[in-house]
Amino acid sequence: MKKIFHLQQKNKHPDRVIESVKYDIRRYLKRERKKKLPEDATFWDFDCRFGENSDEAESLLASEITAALDKAHNSGWNQCYIEIMARAVQKNRTETPEEEKEEDNTDDTDPILS
Repeated sequence: MKKIFHLQQKNKHPDRVIESVKYDIRRYLKRERKKKLPEDATFWDFDCRFGENSDEAESLLASEITAALDKAHNSGWNQCYIEIMARAVQKNRTETPEEEKEEDNTDDTDPILS
């Protein structure tokens, strides 16, 4: 999603416009997370950019978008640029301490026969 949201709209309260933008962003993220993952991926991650326009946009986390939107509203921006690109990520499975202990206890030698 690459989109310019207008934060100042005629006949609409600015707080309602901000809530509408936040709703659109949350809905987009939810829709992207529901998509089927490739076989080698574990979860969806998002590369996000936010700024007053596309040239000034800076990278940030998906969880920081709403806070950045509030700052833009408090700063009096007329519009903001939001870019959210989904990418599938593979997370390596880490062994739990219990599994490591089980592996350490598997000895090939029998202590009784030794």
